[in-house]
Amino acid sequence: MLESRNLTKKFGTKTAVDHVSIKLSPGHVYAMLGPNGSGKTTWMKMAAGLTKPTSGEVLFNNSPLSVKDRAEIAYMSTEPYFYNWMTIRSVGKYYQDFFRDFSMDRYREFLSRMDLTEDLKVKSLSTGMMAKLKIAVTMARKAKVIMLDEPLNGIDLLARDEITKTILESASPDLTLLISTHLVEELENVADYAVFMKESHLVEFREIEEMRRTDGKSIVDRYREIYGHQTQEA
Repeated sequence: MLESRNLTKKFGTKTAVDHVSIKLSPGHVYAMLGPNGSGKTTWMKMAAGLTKPTSGEVLFNNSPLSVKDRAEIAYMSTEPYFYNWMTIRSVGKYYQDFFRDFSMDRYREFLSRMDLTEDLKVKSLSTGMMAKLKIAVTMARKAKVIMLDEPLNGIDLLARDEITKTILESASPDLTLLISTHLVEELENVADYAVFMKESHLVEFREIEEMRRTDGKSIVDRYREIYGHQTQEA
């Protein structure tokens, strides 16, 4: 289980995440939703142990997150993080050397499904191809928690379909999977829970099926209710 308790992060006078408490359990897919600047990325980086909180804490399996625990958590950032000189093959070797839970066979299976060849150079990849590579190399890890930050950004419909299919097929009872996005409709039939973030705060944490049953609303409907006025002002 991954949990944050009153997690807060400030950058100077700006509060990026403000006293956010969330519990994420294995066997579920969570959609972390909200417009840019709502605190999604900062929360994920703290939960992955990459950024130190200003206050509050992150717990992994009911204990404070440790350096050892960080090896069980895979985080995929929005930014490209491979060197231009790398090939897709060397990206896999790099991960194999760095992460003990990385499976080269699984990586190659994902590459094949996404029509990526190992000889391609990182610097030659389109936005969609880079998105596929990041998914392939991240999901090839057998981590207990996988967090994907905006995995569907900037790619076409067919690529999104393939990535969504890969994510769904990777779900398992012992995996906690968190996906942040503002392409809400793409996760309507993927996620079990919705985590709505707004202006550094947790606004709502809902089981999606329960929300459909009791409120008669989809996550797209609820997203419009929470952020509609803000979107119109922007």
